[in-house]
Order: sequence, then structure tokens, then C-alpha cells
Amino acid sequence: MDQLREQCHRVLKKYWGFNQFRPLQYEIIESVLQKRDTLALLPTGGGKSLTYQVPSLINEGICIVVTPLIALMKDQVEKLKQKQIKAIAIYSGMSREEIDIALDNCIYGDFKFLYCSPERLGTDIFRSRVQLMKVNLIAVDEAHCISMWGYDFRPSYLKIAQLRELHPEVPVLALTATATPQVVEDIMESLRFREKNVLRKSFERKNLVYVVREAEDKKTQLIKIFQAIKGSGIVYVRNRNKTAELAELLRKNGITADYYHAGLPIAERDKKQDAWQRNRIRIMVATNAFGMGIDKPDVRIVAHYDLPDSIESYYQEAGRAGRDENKAYAVLLYNKNDRLNVEKRIEANFPDIKIIKNVYNALGNYLQIPYGAGKYMAYDFDLYDFASTYRLNLQTAYSSLKILEQQGYIELSDELNTPSKIHFLLSRDDLYKFQVANIRFDGFIKLLLRSYEGLFTTYVGISEETLAKRANISVDHVYTYLNKLKTAGIINYIPRKTNPVVVYTEERLEDKALHIGYEQYMQRKKVYTEKIEAMLHYAESTLHCRSEILLHYFGEKDTTRCGQCDICLSRNELDMSKYEFDLMIEDLKKILQHQSLTLENLVQQLQPRFSSDKIIRLVRWLLDNGKIIRQTDETLSWHKAMEN
Repeated sequence: MDQLREQCHRVLKKYWGFNQFRPLQYEIIESVLQKRDTLALLPTGGGKSLTYQVPSLINEGICIVVTPLIALMKDQVEKLKQKQIKAIAIYSGMSREEIDIALDNCIYGDFKFLYCSPERLGTDIFRSRVQLMKVNLIAVDEAHCISMWGYDFRPSYLKIAQLRELHPEVPVLALTATATPQVVEDIMESLRFREKNVLRKSFERKNLVYVVREAEDKKTQLIKIFQAIKGSGIVYVRNRNKTAELAELLRKNGITADYYHAGLPIAERDKKQDAWQRNRIRIMVATNAFGMGIDKPDVRIVAHYDLPDSIESYYQEAGRAGRDENKAYAVLLYNKNDRLNVEKRIEANFPDIKIIKNVYNALGNYLQIPYGAGKYMAYDFDLYDFASTYRLNLQTAYSSLKILEQQGYIELSDELNTPSKIHFLLSRDDLYKFQVANIRFDGFIKLLLRSYEGLFTTYVGISEETLAKRANISVDHVYTYLNKLKTAGIINYIPRKTNPVVVYTEERLEDKALHIGYEQYMQRKKVYTEKIEAMLHYAESTLHCRSEILLHYFGEKDTTRCGQCDICLSRNELDMSKYEFDLMIEDLKKILQHQSLTLENLVQQLQPRFSSDKIIRLVRWLLDNGKIIRQTDETLSWHKAMEN
């Protein structure tokens, strides 16, 4: 083992207790340690975070990690702290003083990781402080967000290139679970890679069986699926109300199930997720709010009740099944109504530009922001209350806000769920004098100092409930103590936040100054429509292996059919090779697209190249799958409406 590999394995063993890296992890780490800009494509659950954490721990200095997912960054920071690794996060919703202290700690406090949300990159305070940091790596999570061609484009990601200007010698590691060839090129160009360097793991999941079930009655089909396939599962739906409805349906049919969506209180969501992870609940019916950060390897089935917006979303969510490498199923329920519904969805996701401007104006009024103010300010935001206050359709309001985000005017954060924080404003000596002079606070201050470290240097997360238990007093008494100490100028106390926030990345504009770029608007609509069409192709295909459709979408060319999806199992009954099947289909399609023939005449035209037995079997299979139709005069013709 060479010296570099040995060093990496020592760090892996010391902090994570593992003896071996997962596939491709070491190759990515080695590339980064060679100071090469690197784009790494690792599927969900592939261990992306280790690929920047290990090299940063080996090198002197701090790693800046850019990610749009606040919950994920807080989770990562907490896990690193548990390993005695100094890490800090900066995101929307933090006060200026909190950010100020955090950035100072990154310069002078021997911190190894700074996680930040992309909209912070453009602020003067961030840029000036980052310039003073000894940065050893810039890691970009969810890197597809930088691409106009990606399924979740965020303009704030384009500011990462400015970060490179401050530290031009520092390598960039871009990470994503899903990217088409076009997005791959766009990521490297937008991040100003010094050379093209892509490391990828195949998107093939050999243990995952892809199935599409055409079902007019989806509810009955769902019950049958979970009666037939044992083990833990997830059902994804697009509607919050449907989560509770389907969970109740499964329970009535003897299947333990619960539901989950972002509208539930955080404590309730945590309780539900914990019960599911401990297998006290078998099936979780959820919106796409469920899944991020889930580390449950024994999920046997992921079912999609509704059609996802893109192959990328579908692949990520389906990929939560079978992470233990044992056989698992990804099932999509589909019927003809889904095509009609997604066509409506396209229109709903792209409201008229006049409506978008009205929503922008309503948002400024709702948040009480004067014209010309608000830049880089974060505001608590309740979408449901906003839509209700201004009598807006909820979908229209949300879609308008997403377009305003794509146009670079605002940033929408995920839910914060930030614990209460305190920071002592006095020195230890001055605090002692205060305790002597104000004996009624002495016991509580000692409790704070015993319970938490670092209170004099940074904001520290606290739990009022934990303090109440330790002091044997009520939570209300804890709140009283904290607020009185704040009023006295002893601490700064920031109560817990649970709301999502909206950040104005530009000052609030008057209507005449607000420009919604029509070309960009139409470009986003085109990209969205193409992604929907790709998803429809996957759902409606009756000829092509499901796994191969996914692999081709992500740019993999040398593929073989999986042999286990619903299409392959159906084709296996024909007892012919892929080569022979494709040849016969090609010839048969050429003949029947332009004329109708009897079976006898068709056999004659295809012989002697193929045997009559195989021709007849293939024709029956194509009739069963709707690719060929039988006319009233018993002749056969190609069904032009079924080209997939």
C-alpha cells in the first residue's frame, strides 16, 4: 500500500471505524489530493461526504462545503462534532452576529469544515472573510443545481465560480447523484475546471428490479404489491392529503403503515421516521419530503403512486430500496390519466409572467419590505398563510416563487428546525462579578456552563427542555431566566426556529423594474417538459428494458438488459436473444408501418431469415403489448400511437 493510500485508510479507520472505502471513494479522494478539479457522480447512498471529508482532514486548512440543503448540512456538522472534528454551518435565517462569529472562528479557530448555503456566497462579509481563510478544498454538493439543464437549477450556485477567484489554487470537488451528459459538461464549465475530470460509478443497480404496473385501480394494485412483497417500504405520492388516505387504506388491509409530509410538526415527523427505521412501522406513505438523510439499508420496495417530474427524481427515490445489495423492487403505478395530469402539471408549474409579478409584489407586502430594501435579509415564511392571505392558488404561488428563485430574485430555504442558541457577551471575569452581585442567577449560569462548551466564543445550540430537567424546574422558568439574562446584556439568546425562510438576493423592486426573462422562462419550461417526456417514455415503454432506459438517459451506452424488469421477464418468454429480438422488431416494423398483412403473408416476408415459430411468438407478444393491432379484416398493422 503506497503512502497516500495508507494515510487515507488511517483517517478512515480513526474517524469512521471502517477498514475499506466504498467503490470509487478512494479514486475521488486521490484525485482531490492531487489538487485536480474533480466531478464525482455517486448514486444516492454512495458515501459522497467522505470524499471531501477525508482529504480535508489530511491537509492543513478548512474545507468549504456548498449545499442548498440546510437539514443535511446541520446533520453533517452534528456528526462531525461527535467525532471531535470542528465544523460549523452558515445558512439563511442566522443573525448577522451569528454569521460574524462563525466566520471569525473559521479564520482563527482551527475549524476543518465550513458548510454554507449558496446564497451566502455573494455577501460582502462572506467574501472578505473567506479571503483570510486557509482553504484546502471547495466541495460543491448537489452540483447539478449549477446547470440550466439540470432538474433543480439555482442561480446562486453560479456564484461559486467567484469563490474560486478568491482561492484560485484550491481544487474543486463537485458531487451529484444524477447528471445527464449535458449537465456533466455544464457543471465543469460553470465551475471553471482547469481540466475535464469526471469520475463516475455506473448507474446500474443489479439488485433492483424495476417494474411498471399499468393499473386503472391503483389502490387495489398497491395493496396487492405489499401483500406479495414482504419487508420495509416507501410509497411516494405528490399530494399531502393522499399520504394519510393511502396509509389508512393499507392499515385497513392488515399492512402497518404511517404517513409523512412537510406540513406535520417536526417532532411528529421525527417520531414517525424513527418508528419506520426501527421497523415498528412497515410502510411509510410520503411526499418527497421523506428520504433525505435516511440510512435504512433493508428497504425492500419503493413504490411511486404518482408519476415523478423527472428521471433524476425517480432514480434517486427508487434508489432508496436495496442499499444492502439484496433484491429489492422499484414499482411505478401508471395509467393513461397520468399523462393528462402531467400535461396539466406543466402549465401549473409555469404561470403567466403577469401572475408571477403579482406574486412577487404580494410577497413584498406580506413580508412588509419597503421598495429598495431587503437584500440578503432572511424572513420567516409560511407558504400556506401567504397563499391564503392573498387568495392565491397554492400551486400557482409556489410555482411563481420557484421561477422568481430561478430568475435570481429570491431563495427559498427548506425548513430550518434550528435549536435555540446562546452566546455569553461578557468575559469570564465580568460574568463572575455578575454572579456574585446577582446571586439568584448564579445557579442557572453554572448550569449553562456545566451543560455546554464554547459559550464564550460562539453561539451554541441548547435545549430548554434538557435544562429544565437538569435543574428540576419548568420549561417556562428556563425561558424566563434566559430572557432576563438577555435583557441584562449577559447573553444573546436566539429562540428556536422551525419555519422555512425566504431570502431576497436583490433588494425589493418596483413592478416596472422587475424583469422576468422570457427566454430563460421558456428555456426552463422546455427543460421541464423534456424531463416529463423522458419520464413518460420510461412509464409507457413496452419494448425496452427499464434499467437500460435509465442507463441510456444518464449517458451509459454499453449496456445489457437486466433480465428481471417487467419488460425483460415478458421478453424472456419469447426465448430469443436481444440481438435476434431487435432484428425481428426492426424488420417487422418496417413492413407493417406501411401496409397491413395477414399473419401468413407476414411470415412469408420474414422467412427464411427467421423461423416461423419465432415470428408467430413475437407477433403474439406484440399483440399482447399493443404494439401491433389486428384490423377487422384480420390483417395486422403497426400501432403508430405506441412507438415506445
